[in-house]
Amino acid sequence: MATSEERLAAEVGEAMYARDTASQALGMMLDEVRPGYARLRMAVRADMLNGHGTCHGGLVFALADSAFAFACNSHDLVTVAAGCSIEFLAPAHEADELVAVAEERFREGRLGVYDVEVRRAADGALVATFRGRSASTRDRVL
Repeated sequence: MATSEERLAAEVGEAMYARDTASQALGMMLDEVRPGYARLRMAVRADMLNGHGTCHGGLVFALADSAFAFACNSHDLVTVAAGCSIEFLAPAHEADELVAVAEERFREGRLGVYDVEVRRAADGALVATFRGRSASTRDRVL
């Protein structure tokens, strides 16, 4: 049975996803949101390929950033990125499904730190690691 915090995180995730036209346009699907945690997936389409025939790094970044956003807003406080970095480790190709898992590492006051791993679903290969720093406002998401 889900706790009240888990139910709230799921409600926040659903509400945010309904308003997130950017993630929807990229074909991202929200799999799960829990307090400090989110999992999203995205299939790499032909229009997402760069000049080398691999998924454009900006789109891998967008997937990681969206997972970060859902995880850090899961506490029902409007939270934005204060900074982030990404390391690209392996390519993704057309038709690959990418899965991004974001996990809270630190949250105190208005500040937070989140790590995101982006992996190919088929073989689990680590495509990118992302670290985001967040800052919360006093506003509620819901």
